[in-house]
Amino acid sequence: MTNVLIIGFVWPEPKSSAAGSRMMQLIEAFQSQNFQITFASPSSKSERGADLKVLGIREETIALNNSSFDVFLNELQPNIVLFDRFLMEEQFGWRVTEHCPDALKILDTEDLHCLRKGRQQAYKDKATFNDDYLFNEFAKREIASIYRCDVSLMISEVEIDILTQKFKVPKNLLLYIPFMCDSISEIEQKSLPDFLDREHVVTIGNFLHEPNYQSVLYLKQTLWPLIKKQLPKAEIHVYGAYASQKVNQLHQPKDRFYIKGFADDVNEVMKHAKICMAPLVFGAGLKGKLVDAMINGTPCAMSSIAAEGMFGAQEPNGFIADDVEEFVAKTTELYTNKTLWTKKQDHGFKSFNSRFNKSYFQQQFLAYIVYLQTHLKSHRLHNFTGTLLQHHSMQSTKFMSRWIEEKNKHTSTT
Repeated sequence: MTNVLIIGFVWPEPKSSAAGSRMMQLIEAFQSQNFQITFASPSSKSERGADLKVLGIREETIALNNSSFDVFLNELQPNIVLFDRFLMEEQFGWRVTEHCPDALKILDTEDLHCLRKGRQQAYKDKATFNDDYLFNEFAKREIASIYRCDVSLMISEVEIDILTQKFKVPKNLLLYIPFMCDSISEIEQKSLPDFLDREHVVTIGNFLHEPNYQSVLYLKQTLWPLIKKQLPKAEIHVYGAYASQKVNQLHQPKDRFYIKGFADDVNEVMKHAKICMAPLVFGAGLKGKLVDAMINGTPCAMSSIAAEGMFGAQEPNGFIADDVEEFVAKTTELYTNKTLWTKKQDHGFKSFNSRFNKSYFQQQFLAYIVYLQTHLKSHRLHNFTGTLLQHHSMQSTKFMSRWIEEKNKHTSTT
């Protein structure tokens, strides 16, 4: 039986974030082949964390900079190790290489961190994003991690282009696996509330993710004051897990701006809204809120950052605009024009079924795993840069970790 170890940056919370949903989709793909799965993480599990044990998945809490992980690895002897974000590969990758050298190493990037961080810094500096911002310290670490792994799962075709064109990463180290979802049938489409049965505007996102907070701030300070004048009866409802005080203080009923907090059922929230707003000012990857909107037939008002990688050659389920006046005008039109709204809803159904087909991408994912396991030696032989980085960076990470471990032992005994 194939033994899979997933090392998670956090425990998956599918109701809180797109990253949590994405992880559950990967787990489902592994389970479709009857793989034995262990999920391990150094983080604390919140009450919103998925109950993996119910799914027959072993749960393990692991420690950073501690040789107890080596003992755990030697007992488990995984055939496949999936790192959830490059930070986990940095921490545990060298130990996997040392104790399980034949294990297939997969990196799930979630989104390209160096792209998101670079855009965030450019936004902070009020500057145009360019290569100076892209080639940042995160890029050095993230690209090294990609090379050290046998394959990295990429959620966006745009990010694959950036890696291959800007960083010259070989294509055989990257695999395009977007969200993997069941198709929306015509019966399901017709069962959703129609234009006249919906009201108000919604936006949603985990507030631990900085792009989501900045998006809501931009809505509150810039877009909504103009939109509410055009739509005097419309309200905006802001949902998201882990809303802090700085988020909650944006709640202003007199402005029809409502902070609603955590949504236990995103489908209930989304299918009754007339429009989903996603005016992200920076970010990367695919946006879970847009996927939720398409599933529930809710057209979207999007920035180009939000729409990036979502639609490919398909028509978007709404409009894409970065100019403030254009965004306000198109939001007003989409909210009030039933014919346009219905057309954009239909685009969403078609785009979703075309772009995120679960059966197709599961097959692609699992087939490439089989190929890599069969050709692992030759695959690694042609990745000399990865071998080089494995040799040098593994040693520095290893001895830093050993030093921290010894330091922690000394601290605990004094």
